Amino acid sequence: MANEGSAEVRNWLSEHAWPLAGVVAGAPVDDLRPLGKALDGVCVVGLGEATHGTREFFQLKHRLFEYLVTELGFSVLAMEASESAAPAVDAYVRHGIGDAASVVSGLGFWTWRTEEVVALVEWMRSYNEGRPAAEQVGFAGIDPQRCSKSVDVVRAAHADADWLEEFDAKLGVLRDASPGSAPDPERKVVRDAEKLLGFLQGEQASAEVLLHAEILVRAAELVARPRQHDNPAETVFAARDAFMAGAVGRLVGDDPSTRVAVWAHNGHLAASRETAELHPMGWHLRKRFGSEYYALALVFGSGFFRARRLWSGRWPGKLDGPVVSNEIERGGFNSLEGQLAAANAGDHLLDLRSAASAPMAVKRWLEEPHVFRSYGAFVSRWTYKMQFAPTHLTQEYDGLAYVATSTPSRPLE
Repeated sequence: MANEGSAEVRNWLSEHAWPLAGVVAGAPVDDLRPLGKALDGVCVVGLGEATHGTREFFQLKHRLFEYLVTELGFSVLAMEASESAAPAVDAYVRHGIGDAASVVSGLGFWTWRTEEVVALVEWMRSYNEGRPAAEQVGFAGIDPQRCSKSVDVVRAAHADADWLEEFDAKLGVLRDASPGSAPDPERKVVRDAEKLLGFLQGEQASAEVLLHAEILVRAAELVARPRQHDNPAETVFAARDAFMAGAVGRLVGDDPSTRVAVWAHNGHLAASRETAELHPMGWHLRKRFGSEYYALALVFGSGFFRARRLWSGRWPGKLDGPVVSNEIERGGFNSLEGQLAAANAGDHLLDLRSAASAPMAVKRWLEEPHVFRSYGAFVSRWTYKMQFAPTHLTQEYDGLAYVATSTPSRPLE
């Protein structure tokens, strides 16, 4: 890129960024009002994260969700978490059943078992207290994996010993099986789960039992799908993202006034992906909702984040490395984070949709491929510091939130 073009891009980034007054919830919201204007007409907002272990990402998403609820009328937080266990969180935020730490821990992912997520759930409970049901905010999990609660609910629907024995023989594996752990082109466990659902529907089982039986069908599909396939659309990763998008779609339903915030990794929220056959959740949401879906990616400059270390030579073996703090130095200017920091060193938001009226040099820059940091629950022990992921910004995201410094999320005691 020519120096003149680089300067034009840097000036545009500097002029169009909205500085954040902070990431902690409870602060005045004047700095977030430009985001509110950008979300006019939007019913689904994806709140992303470049890591599953950054305290500032979780705090900022808490702050953004409070703003979405109190100022823009959003009413549901849909999280990349167990669809099966999430009703317990919803029961807590709506009715005060249980306690925040226990229901969050019950989601089954170490990534969410943190002080930051508990603080958000406690705020939701505080917001709902004293409000009629129609004015409350709800919590939903959208990930079919980790379905032990669904297994328990469906098993409890029958006391017959023979029925339970058959259930355990055919579907008991779903309690602890992980996605892709039992690839089966014949999808036998899926057919068994579908037969069970049909049987329960014929028995006119309760809505709760049928809900969990449906979850078991999706969980079975994840178990039976392969992790690798010549056609990426056949993998467990493609199915998982499609299922998560479907869960968001069901939350919105046919009510145009329903507005949902989706908490997930940047990679899931992207509205496009380099591998055309492996569609992320955001692709499905864009296909259904069009411009009413807004994907906000959260990125960071430098610091530390929590992730589970993969020991050398263990991938794709047992994923049992320790959860530790991992350090990242600031990316070079060629990385997306480096270019954002060069224009605005502090925490800020950027609406990419506003680039429709940007100078040509800026439009060309946005259309070019970029690289940025992207980590899930695991990192490679020796090479993670050199890891960057490709992105085409305006194809994948509608906005960016830049956090200058990342510190590790804080696990519950």
